[in-house]
Amino acid sequence: MRPLAVLIGIVMGSAVSLAVGLALTGVVFLFLPDQEARLAPEKGPLLQAVGLFSVLAAVAAASFMAEVRNRPWRRLAHAGLLAMLGAALWVYWPR
Repeated sequence: MRPLAVLIGIVMGSAVSLAVGLALTGVVFLFLPDQEARLAPEKGPLLQAVGLFSVLAAVAAASFMAEVRNRPWRRLAHAGLLAMLGAALWVYWPR
């Protein structure tokens, strides 16, 4: 396997684990109805994070498959992955 495919695979696995972990946190929120008032401000940022990392995981998977199968559109997929990583950095970089 080529080194770029390994790096993209690491990014893909990390994005998938973040998306699943955040989604399961949302499921835990559903089982805490008595804490609804305390958790209400967290729902918006949680949904934003789940969406961002789900899209990042999907783009990373497309980039990984394009790299492994040597598709002609792989450079476009890599550019999309870089754009999504930039978006994640933009959203979560400390201000």
